[in-house]
Amino acid sequence: MIEKPILVCGATGYVGGRLIPLLLQKGYRVRAAARSVDKVRARPWGRHPMLEVVSADVLDLGSLAKAASGCSATYYLVHSMNAQGKRFADADRISAKNMAAAASAAGHERIIYLSGLGEPNNPHLSPHLRSRHEVGDILRAGDVPCTVLKAAMILGAGSASFEILRYLVERLPVMITPSWVSTPCQPIAIGNVLHYLAECLEKPETSGRVFDIGGPDILTYRDIIHIYAAEAGLPKRWIIPVPLVTPKLSAYWIHLVTPIPSSIAIPLTEGLSVPVICRENAIRDIIPQRLIDCRESIRTAIQDILSHQVDSCWFDAGLERPPEWVHCGDADYAGGTLLECRVSTIIEATAPDIWPFIERIGGETGWYFGNVLWKLRGLLDRLLGGIGMRIGRKDPQMLSVGDPLDFWRVIQLQAPNRLVLQAEMKMPGEAVLDIRIAPVDDRRIQLSLFSRFLPRGLWGNIYWYLLYPVHAWIFLGMLRAIAEATGRPIVEAPKLNMP
Repeated sequence: MIEKPILVCGATGYVGGRLIPLLLQKGYRVRAAARSVDKVRARPWGRHPMLEVVSADVLDLGSLAKAASGCSATYYLVHSMNAQGKRFADADRISAKNMAAAASAAGHERIIYLSGLGEPNNPHLSPHLRSRHEVGDILRAGDVPCTVLKAAMILGAGSASFEILRYLVERLPVMITPSWVSTPCQPIAIGNVLHYLAECLEKPETSGRVFDIGGPDILTYRDIIHIYAAEAGLPKRWIIPVPLVTPKLSAYWIHLVTPIPSSIAIPLTEGLSVPVICRENAIRDIIPQRLIDCRESIRTAIQDILSHQVDSCWFDAGLERPPEWVHCGDADYAGGTLLECRVSTIIEATAPDIWPFIERIGGETGWYFGNVLWKLRGLLDRLLGGIGMRIGRKDPQMLSVGDPLDFWRVIQLQAPNRLVLQAEMKMPGEAVLDIRIAPVDDRRIQLSLFSRFLPRGLWGNIYWYLLYPVHAWIFLGMLRAIAEATGRPIVEAPKLNMP
């Protein structure tokens, strides 16, 4: 067994979040590189004795070189999906060059990269697929031998492609689709992808080569839609192809109908117009395994969702990192003026008495007060191209750092005393919601809610002061409703603490 650790870049992503525990199970030492260390440590395997967690950004060569030092090989599972930024290709290019340089300086024996299928010379290849091919070329041009695995649609509970399929089929009995519904595709189960990735380390003959990986079926997207409907016990879906519907228009429709935001839906749908099938199957001889067909893959994914056994999900990567001002405490922030709305109450209880009511907030529980207004804000955010409230939460009872929570993201969690949420909704600034439980004495606690906002320009300030009365009213109502829900005596009524 290899003694040096294996570096995994993209540890909080959909594939990385499943590959790491598999490598640990096989006995490898793993160094997980991510922009948020807390998000990795919050995973079920995040405290494994064979796991190191380091903070690194692939766009920062210095941090990446430090993460790569002392490792023997790297899994590079990073790619940009931000269609709105329009500079994803530059980011991918810089990141790949940094990875090649860091791996070379650290003396790595291997780089293993997961790319996408599709003919590189196809003029209709989407910009994102083209960028993923370019990343593979950059890594292979470096000093360290690079193995490239090229996959099409990955079938598994929580993958972005599968979630789009799931929500479209479950919510739309009739679908008006672009012509891509007839494009051939060779999907592959996430379990098969992980097996190929892990076994590449133990097969020296895969070093420096490019392999197409796919499942046993070549299907059209129409076929996959019908298979999902059958496995989910739904009536047959009616599919009406309309050539005038462009992939971009269908991406915006996906944005409105599913939890997948347009920034992710656009690159995914743009890639649906070209065939993505394996041109060769050489890896099947080197790494034999039972390839799971599309029907079984979908059936397994549905069962995982129903039993809440989703190990990783497309939204796990989330925000890049909490903004610096979140950690500055109550002092003024040197990078700008922090605006704050604070409400508090005193309850006759202990922190463990109150904490379960805080940890269950959002999702099906709701926000205890003004739920209609929260939903309207989510709808407005969705119409503006934001995430809205469609994601909900991963688990109805428990939270972990990095979890989505409606249009928030958990960035700090110190049970049973503190929960900090960062806003992912569209707004002219950055916002956090900080809920704290502090002891007053051995019989009473103070429950406080801080809403902090760093405005961006004039519109940010106008936004804050215009909505301040509404926010104060909502947060006071939330605090009162949470206190009443606990059933504990309220010693001091909720009050607004003026800044």
